[in-house]
Amino acid sequence: QVQLVESGGGSVQTGGSLRLSCAASGNTFRRAFMGWFRQAPGKEREGVAAIDNGNGVTTTYADSVKGRFTISKDNAKNTLYLQMNSLKPEDTAMYYCAADALVLGARRLMASEYAYWGQGTQVTVSS
Repeated sequence: QVQLVESGGGSVQTGGSLRLSCAASGNTFRRAFMGWFRQAPGKEREGVAAIDNGNGVTTTYADSVKGRFTISKDNAKNTLYLQMNSLKPEDTAMYYCAADALVLGARRLMASEYAYWGQGTQVTVSS
């Protein structure tokens, strides 16, 4: 069983930055594939960024955030991060972290591939 707790959301103006954190319980963090997803009101949950297990060498990003967002992990702290720069109003959403034991590369931005989810943290970007 994995428990995930997100933090770091808030309200910023266009062009601002936020860093989200996701603290994971248990001793399986290093072996987990993890991702960040977001869901705006009335829209489907979409994949934002994903990172592979181990040292997190391989990362995947949605086209909409490439060059602006960076996913990373700290295995010693059991924590996943999402650094978000140059934020836009369209980035406004509830952001969730997710984990699973195995997620194939081509499917790492698909919410259906992840079994464990946090409760989410709200990000609001105003123009």
